[in-house]
Amino acid sequence: MRIGWLSVRTPLLFQSKILCLALLYLLTTLPLSIYVSFSQSRCLFQSPQIHDKSYLFNYPRSYGQHKHALPTARSSCASPVPFSDYKAAVQEIHDLCKNASTSKSSASGYLEMLGESFAGNFSVQKRKSYFDQRGDSLEIPCGFLKEFPVRDSDRLAMASCRGVVVASAVFGDHDKIRQPKGLGPKTLETVCFFMFIDESTLKGLNNHNILTDKQNENNMLGAWRVVILQSKKLPYDNPAMNGVIPKHLIHRLFPNSKFSIWLDAKIQLTVDPLLILHSLLISKDVDMAISKHPFNMHTMEEAMATARWKKWGDVDSLRVQMETYCENGLEPWSPSKLPYTTDVPDTALIARRHTTTSNLFSCLLFNELEAFNPRDQLAFAYVRDLMNPKIKVNMFEVEVFEQITIEYRHNLRREGDGSQSTRKKTRRASSRDINGSSCEHYLLKMWGEITE
Repeated sequence: MRIGWLSVRTPLLFQSKILCLALLYLLTTLPLSIYVSFSQSRCLFQSPQIHDKSYLFNYPRSYGQHKHALPTARSSCASPVPFSDYKAAVQEIHDLCKNASTSKSSASGYLEMLGESFAGNFSVQKRKSYFDQRGDSLEIPCGFLKEFPVRDSDRLAMASCRGVVVASAVFGDHDKIRQPKGLGPKTLETVCFFMFIDESTLKGLNNHNILTDKQNENNMLGAWRVVILQSKKLPYDNPAMNGVIPKHLIHRLFPNSKFSIWLDAKIQLTVDPLLILHSLLISKDVDMAISKHPFNMHTMEEAMATARWKKWGDVDSLRVQMETYCENGLEPWSPSKLPYTTDVPDTALIARRHTTTSNLFSCLLFNELEAFNPRDQLAFAYVRDLMNPKIKVNMFEVEVFEQITIEYRHNLRREGDGSQSTRKKTRRASSRDINGSSCEHYLLKMWGEITE
């Protein structure tokens, strides 16, 4: 009986050394190429799976909270944002809030930080006399020296917010109150959500049977605690000016908070605020994180757009404001301003660490808004460039902003509802040559006609 021998041969597929090397190269580079492709196709990567808490409040269908979203055409960005592990971010923010210092600036340092450059509002002499009246315990003075009509119960709740606050405001029923998306399991226990509204907005909510109990001491609307302000007691006639109080003086309204995120009412968060703070603010070791403007880089470009699109009716006052800034040292953006990568932000979302420097910046910025107009993009670079010490700002790409938020149009107004009747007509500035203007040097430098 013969026993047969079984011969084993190498498959032809693996007999080619070149083919084997090619397969090895493919298997090695394929995961890397997939990772690069994924990270370049989105501005956010390594984002954890978060439980969606948007179901906390069910709006009636008639309210239309998801209507009129603005589409975004950008699918990639230059600097994708890596998100940390959710639990690690929560723990680090908790530790930072616990260990945050509440010490105030010294007297000498305070006067140095005020500087002598800000001629748009208080004079240096007035600031010094004001300082002398208050002594070393002086807080950074803001133009907001008027009462903000908040009920005692709301004020106590605002004072008890000792960690992170997310704030927004709707005046004149101009926007919808939208719930944040993508909240983690511990976020509602860690973050305070406050929405400021006036009586006109409350009336609109009443029409949809939302928040009908005016006497409720704890007006909760999903994640938001709604703070109702009496319109007659608001400090300014201009609703936009009232809106910049919680926007830029949030550290005054929430004196014990350590971090904050401001959202314009047209913005809906789609990423957990703790992850936003950790990725855009804390990991960058900055005082403030704010998006770049999608189109404009120079302050004067934004001022021209403000006049062109009638975002502020008094064009003469815009010219006075810009000439005042040019006279006191405002320059167009150039590489010499790095690490600031632009002079014009998109202030719809502002993430802040409540430090002495960021509080000073916000107060000085508010003073400019009170002195001229509530268009905060116009005063941003003027205050940022001239204040001392310098504020550290992460001006992230607009594509990142579009990935962490959804932007909506303002509420559409029906003809004849009276909403446009009180709007003033735009006053055109007198046409004149720029020769002799304090902004002549600025404009020529911005246009590239001089290189100094």
